[in-house]
Amino acid sequence: MIDTIRDMERYAEANNVPIIERDSIEFINKFIQLNGTKKILEIGTAIGYSAILMTLSSPDVEVTTIEKDEKRYREAIKNIKECELDKRIEVVFNDALDVNLSGYKFDMIFIDAAKGQYIKYFEKFANYLNPKGVIITDNLKFHGLVENKDRIESKNVKGLVEKIEKYVDYLKTNDQFVTKFFDVGDGLSVSYRMEDKNEEFQGLN
Repeated sequence: MIDTIRDMERYAEANNVPIIERDSIEFINKFIQLNGTKKILEIGTAIGYSAILMTLSSPDVEVTTIEKDEKRYREAIKNIKECELDKRIEVVFNDALDVNLSGYKFDMIFIDAAKGQYIKYFEKFANYLNPKGVIITDNLKFHGLVENKDRIESKNVKGLVEKIEKYVDYLKTNDQFVTKFFDVGDGLSVSYRMEDKNEEFQGLN
């Protein structure tokens, strides 16, 4: 298991596959453990790294994860099987915006896919949240570029950063959700419904 995870880290580095930063997954796993999170939806599987680590955080966790890139999907399937977690992790090969998860409900939704689609992901998958469910979003600092836009030379990268900024504004002004932002890893947010604002979510203080 540990060897597979280390192999995944090396594979990601060698093949330029973005995987979650260590501080970020530690924050998320602590949240899972403290709040008894069981059912998780992940938007953006990549090679299965974060799905595996979230599943390992607690024996009660089950993850449904969506990936549209076939090469990454196949790599994720292989890694999940090697970790013997294929009964607890379901990988859906599709574009997340085309997926119909009718009948599914989740305690946590983790958004870590195409940055330009974050608002669409949030709006679609918020409908799949259980009561007292949360939506966690990664990469809100985008490698520090959100805070240092003057360093960006690429027009495409600048466009992505602007979309992330637009998403952050969307979270801040959303009248249905309360969002807390954390300077952890590459920047995380935790959003929960306005009606749950008086609930005790552990690990957010």
